[in-house]
Amino acid sequence: MQGSEGRILTTHVGSLPERALAPRPGEDDETLRRMLGDVVARQRAVGIDVANDGEYTKGGDWLSYIEGRLSGFSPNPKPAGAVLTGGKDREVFADFYRYAAERGTLFYASKGQTSKPRSYWVCTGPIAYAGEAAMRHEIELFKAALPADGGATEYFLTTTAPASLEPYYAEGYYRSTEEFLFALAEAMRREYEMIVEAGFLVQVDDAWLAALWDRIGIAMGLDAFRKYCFLRVDALNHALRNIPEDRVRYHLCWGSWHGPHAYDIPLKDMVDVLLRVKAQGYSIEGANARHEHEYRLWETVKLPDHKVLIPGVVAHATDIVEHPELVSERIQRYARLVGRERVIASSDCGFGERSHPQIAWAKLQALAEGARLASKALFG
Repeated sequence: MQGSEGRILTTHVGSLPERALAPRPGEDDETLRRMLGDVVARQRAVGIDVANDGEYTKGGDWLSYIEGRLSGFSPNPKPAGAVLTGGKDREVFADFYRYAAERGTLFYASKGQTSKPRSYWVCTGPIAYAGEAAMRHEIELFKAALPADGGATEYFLTTTAPASLEPYYAEGYYRSTEEFLFALAEAMRREYEMIVEAGFLVQVDDAWLAALWDRIGIAMGLDAFRKYCFLRVDALNHALRNIPEDRVRYHLCWGSWHGPHAYDIPLKDMVDVLLRVKAQGYSIEGANARHEHEYRLWETVKLPDHKVLIPGVVAHATDIVEHPELVSERIQRYARLVGRERVIASSDCGFGERSHPQIAWAKLQALAEGARLASKALFG
C-alpha cells in the first residue's frame, strides 16, 4: 500500500452513486463494462488516487452480492433480523425514525432504484466458498475497465468481514459460535485472496461490528461487548493470514444511516479492536458531527509503525459540500498526530444510496482540492 510520500493521497470508502442501477455481472455485462469505465474515469478526473469499481460489480449492494457464494446455508424461516432495526437510537428518537421511514430519508434512493428486503440465512451444513467463478468474473470486468496506463496510484476492491455477514447468516450447525465464525472466515478467505492475487488492494468492510453496540452491546456491557468484538477480529485475521498486511485496508464504521447516532460507541472503546486487525490501512469516520472530535484520540494512542490511517475528511451524512480549506485542516490535524506520510484522505463511508450523485461527486472534488492544499502546507 502506497503512503503519502511527497503529497497527501486521496481515496474513498467504496460505494459510489448509481451503483444500485448497475446490473449484476452476467446480466448485462456490456452495460456494466460501460458503467465501470465511466466511474473509474470520473474518479481520476476529480483527483482520486486510490480508486475502485464504485462497487458496481457487487450488483449494487455490499451484502446481497454474497448470496450464492457461501455453501452450507439455507433460507432462515425465523430470522433474528429485528435486532438490526432496533437499538437505543431508534428507541430514544422513535418519532424521528417514524418520520424518516415514512419519507424514506434514512438513505438516498437513486431514480429507478427499488429497495428490497434483506435475505436471512441459517447454517445447515459445512460452510465453503462457492463464489470463485463469480469473483473471477468481477475481477475480469474491473480489469477491462481500467485505462491502459493504470491511471491511478492504486486500485482496491471491497468485500465484507465475517462479523458483518453474521447478523444475516445465523449459526445452526456448528458446535459453538467460535467454530462457526472461523468456518465463515475460512470460506471468505478465498475471496480476500482472489482480490489480492489479481493485483488489487483488498478492503474489508465491517459495517456492523461497531454499530452493534447500539443493538446488543449496551445491554451486554462494555467488557462483554469488547470480548465479542475481539473474537470476530480474530476470525477475520484467520481469513487474512496468507495475505501480506500491506495489501489490506480495513473499514470500520457506525452504520452510517442518516440518523442521530447519539448512541454510537466511542472510538476510544474500539481503537484497540481496530488496531488488532491484520491490515496496514485503517479507514474510520472523521468528518461527521458525531465523530470529528475523535481525531484527538491519536494524541495518546500510538498508530503502530508502518500502519496508515485513512480518516474521513468529507461526510456523506450531510448535503453540505465541505470547503476545501476545512478538508485541508482536517487532514493536517491527523498528519500532525500520526505523520504526514501515514495519512490518506478519504470519505467517512460510501456515497452510494446515501448521497445525490451531484453532491457525492462535489464532495470528492472538495476532498481532492483539500488534499492539494494540505499537501502544500505539509510538504511545501
